[in-house]
Amino acid sequence: MTEKIKMGIARCLMGEKVRYDGGHKHDRYITQTLGNYFDFVPVCPEMECGMPVPRESMRLEGDPAAPRLMTHKTRRDLTPMMQEWGVEKLKELEKEDLCGYIFKTRSPSSGMERIAVYGEDKTVRKNGVGIWARMFKDHFPLLPVEDEGRLHDPGLRENFITRVFVMKRWRDMIAGGYDAGKLVDFHTRHKLLILAHSQQHYRQMGPMVAKIREQKPEDFFPAYLEILTQALALKTTPAKNINVLQHMMGYFKKQLSPDEKQELLELMDQYRQGAVPLIVPITLIKHFVRKYDQPYLSEQVYLFPHPLELGLRNHG
Repeated sequence: MTEKIKMGIARCLMGEKVRYDGGHKHDRYITQTLGNYFDFVPVCPEMECGMPVPRESMRLEGDPAAPRLMTHKTRRDLTPMMQEWGVEKLKELEKEDLCGYIFKTRSPSSGMERIAVYGEDKTVRKNGVGIWARMFKDHFPLLPVEDEGRLHDPGLRENFITRVFVMKRWRDMIAGGYDAGKLVDFHTRHKLLILAHSQQHYRQMGPMVAKIREQKPEDFFPAYLEILTQALALKTTPAKNINVLQHMMGYFKKQLSPDEKQELLELMDQYRQGAVPLIVPITLIKHFVRKYDQPYLSEQVYLFPHPLELGLRNHG
């Protein structure tokens, strides 16, 4: 892809001084590494809904399912203020064609999960969702979302970025309207990636796509995207990846020499044991794809889910 991917993001992560204390939470991995591939759309719920910088600190209180956004000292309920702004902001973001969103960890407005909610009995439950984050997730339920703290986990980071790139390919595919042929091609190219995340969804989606021409596009395409989203939300594991690697190896059973087969099996076993990262056996598979001109595998997104420069498969 040459076009940058639209990504929503908490404005403070971009280095802008919009936090309650007048500071920022600049994340250089986001701006300097991901910034090479993403076109960020910064959002600061507090500042954009009319709160000053700096401002009084806030927290969530009440029912974790529907908490209130309260200031600490003056005890002002800022929930309506943020929600009214949020309704209009969501309409704006519908036009941005976002492929994902990065929230701010532990924020009472932009925290994605496990936000502290203070009860009347002075109990603290860490099962809340920020006011703005909840609105966004409810409005865009199929968009990949993550918070910047969890992006430090290599597995979670890879899963999120993979889903964002899939969403971009999906958006590009439907840009000219719903086309059954394009979806069949999209599914074919993503088959092994889906398998690496969920064998159950993989088995469900094949027969579903086979009957695509029997259904109305306006019904089928959203249903397909929902199942695809569910599948990719599940993390890959070494066992799942080994299954896919063995599947790909089957395409070369008549071509690999005994030494080549042994080398691949050894690398797969080393990956299974955690001695080498996934990129190692995949690199050898890519070599065989080129050497033996395997057209089906050469089109598989699983081998190229995101830019190699991001190094997302280099972790153990």
